[in-house]
Amino acid sequence: MSYLLPRSVLLGAHVPDTVPAFIDNAFVDPGAAVRLPVHYPGTGAVVAEVAESDADMVDRAVRAARKAFDHGPWPRMTVEERQKILYRLQALMLEANDDLSRLECLHTGITQYSLGTRHIPRASYNFQFFAEYINHYSGRLYEQEDGYVTLIGRTPVGVAALLGPWNAPIALCTMKIAACIAFGNTCVFKPSEQTPLSLARFCEIVKEAGVPDGVINMVNGRGQVTGNALASHPGVDLISFTGGTKTGEAIMAAAAKGLRQVSLELGGKSASIVFADADVDYAIDGALLGIYNNNGQQCFAGSRVIVHTSVADRFLERFVARSKAIRLGDPQDPATEIGPVASENHRRHILSFTDTARAEGAEILTGGRAWEPGGSGYFVEPTAVLVKDNASRLCQDEIFGPFAAIQTFEDDDEAIALANDSRFGLAAHLWTENLERAMRVGAEMRAGTVWTNTPTVRDLRSAFGGFKESGIGREGGQSCLHFYTEERTQILPRRRPQLKRFAPGA
Repeated sequence: MSYLLPRSVLLGAHVPDTVPAFIDNAFVDPGAAVRLPVHYPGTGAVVAEVAESDADMVDRAVRAARKAFDHGPWPRMTVEERQKILYRLQALMLEANDDLSRLECLHTGITQYSLGTRHIPRASYNFQFFAEYINHYSGRLYEQEDGYVTLIGRTPVGVAALLGPWNAPIALCTMKIAACIAFGNTCVFKPSEQTPLSLARFCEIVKEAGVPDGVINMVNGRGQVTGNALASHPGVDLISFTGGTKTGEAIMAAAAKGLRQVSLELGGKSASIVFADADVDYAIDGALLGIYNNNGQQCFAGSRVIVHTSVADRFLERFVARSKAIRLGDPQDPATEIGPVASENHRRHILSFTDTARAEGAEILTGGRAWEPGGSGYFVEPTAVLVKDNASRLCQDEIFGPFAAIQTFEDDDEAIALANDSRFGLAAHLWTENLERAMRVGAEMRAGTVWTNTPTVRDLRSAFGGFKESGIGREGGQSCLHFYTEERTQILPRRRPQLKRFAPGA
């Protein structure tokens, strides 16, 4: 792919004029494909275009992945051979940290400091983790059946369709890619059409690392065009998707034809509960991170802050003062704490909940407005609203932005009831100095992950996913092993068995 010369609006990154598909380790001439604009959320400027992959291009990518799985070397390599390439991917991503973080900032608006210090290192670690993991899992052997040995092993499933979101594209797409290929599968992945730039750069790294042709392929485009063609393609054996719940339902329906496996990590409306015995200042630190980190665009964000009445006044006063003091601005500036949200449409969605708050009689404590330095960019002020009833849309709908809905509670049972009164169940955050309370309340949470006295931490050995409308399946070491491989039984006799003979005299 050819790159343009650096332009000041492009943050010093070398940005492709057009991002096409990547198939068999080469970028494909997009021809007359539909072109979709890629915007920089910091100014609203169009900085590149993405060539939308139609059904024919998706078919070409799936066929490449199918050929690589059925006839190529990747599934037949030794673990050690695959490990070397996975470690090479990790090393090359770290070397390209500056490029990747600039490009990720350019299409997401996430602060470049956060990307360079957290997102890119974590994305590269995905390949290290699974390189190490595949060297330690083992099969089973049973000898209880007289005269037989039964071997239980695992084998890769085949071709995976991996569909990633726009809120943390390189971190979340590489999680899927690393897990998928580590176990010997091949894949076609689709980033969001809003955020293709960093993953196009990643595709260059794929080729440089020596990944065989067809193992990792990329298509681009909207969900209803490219995503639908990929999820419904009969050459796809399994589908992993991270994104909205409605899209997840459509993907699950498409996967039903052919009985293909799905893993869906969907929406969230996670509770962050501050108990009376919490270290309040520390809980404020954690609650602020929980809702405002990543510009508020996290599926597991602690977007419902539920505070015990005995500490509510103190908590609210400091939480609101800290929210007002957050440094909002240019995501390139290392001093910036929150950048713009991803798009103008998403900003309108977030700000519509200000009208909801007023209509429902909630108290807007701070924010609730657009912030427009120089009249450009998709900025939203850090927002906190005191809500009267958990039935409020502010507590039930996923806003997915820097918008905290705050409630109070009287006792543990009420806190548990409020936290669980949601159609989502991705995560929960507990702030308490009482270990017994943490264990008891944590066990009552209808959520896939419960963090206690800590901001978000992800151990890739653990399972991550949600209850209810937050999804189906889990990601993580053992969970990915079970998703990306099939269990196979081989039964061997110790000696030739005596067989019953039909028509022995014939």
